[in-house]
Amino acid sequence: MPLPSNGGIIFSFHLGRGLMESLWIALKIVAPLFLLMAVGYLIKVTGLMNETSVRQVNKTIFKIFLPLLVFLNIYKTDLAESFNSKLLFFALCGVVLQFTISLCIVITSQKDNSRRGAMLQGMFRSNFVLFGIPITTALFGDTAAGLAAILISVIIPLYNVLAVLSLEMFHGKQPSFLKMLKGIVTNPLIIASVIGILFVTFHIELPDILYKTVSDLSEIATPLAFVILGASFSFGEIGRYAKELCITLGAKLLLFPALFIGIALLLGFRGAPLSVLLTVFGSPIAVSSFTMAQQMGGDDKLAGLLVVFSSILSIATMFLLIFLLKEFSFL
Repeated sequence: MPLPSNGGIIFSFHLGRGLMESLWIALKIVAPLFLLMAVGYLIKVTGLMNETSVRQVNKTIFKIFLPLLVFLNIYKTDLAESFNSKLLFFALCGVVLQFTISLCIVITSQKDNSRRGAMLQGMFRSNFVLFGIPITTALFGDTAAGLAAILISVIIPLYNVLAVLSLEMFHGKQPSFLKMLKGIVTNPLIIASVIGILFVTFHIELPDILYKTVSDLSEIATPLAFVILGASFSFGEIGRYAKELCITLGAKLLLFPALFIGIALLLGFRGAPLSVLLTVFGSPIAVSSFTMAQQMGGDDKLAGLLVVFSSILSIATMFLLIFLLKEFSFL
């Protein structure tokens, strides 16, 4: 058998080195998120936090720490530089199309209305706020964080409108426009986004002391949110919902990322904008979908299981997506 030429050896070396670099980058981004969730689960198992305290801390994160993080990312952003109309248009159209396809899947695969609402919400509503900024920042720094922050101010209102519609559609009542409007204008993340955009537009500067305080508090948001997400994991009643879990998670974590990232690549998205779309369509199901299902008569047990398993499985799917996109030089 002939030995490989020097050129072949060098090519193999560079190929192997490139492969390892892509693996390492993907691992560095995803592994810390998994470890934070593992810490949260250990906290729950050891009894340091109960369900009530987990809910209270989660509420604090949602109403204080995450809004401060969103505000600061927009505040530090050059809107003229970060605004990308093509990215915004694609993301908005993609979410609406995702909702439409999900609705068709749910109607044809499930007869129970309470489960339909939970499944529909789970298929289109991603944890973009929690995953978007840390992952895009890890890949491309503040440039991508600014893109993600601006997109949050547009995508989050759309998620809320469609989420309310999802649950009211299968609740036996006509969707309430006023309820949807209230959900939008009172959402802390939307309020933070609007305030951030106003500060940047009118060149309002925070005093140094206040900026330092906001900055310190915003740094708590991501690690604490992932710890609490891990502490909220519950593995009961899996057998009852095996079919619903397979259909919803298959669509959410496999079908839609492949479809929309594939279309984005064909349309020429690369680098930081592509990393933002990766987190819009590849992130797990939003934790707030469980709370909303609980409050609006959906199947909250199914919604909770979907959040848990999408969060766990997304560690693998996000790793694979980042690795493949890095390996083919799309990121």
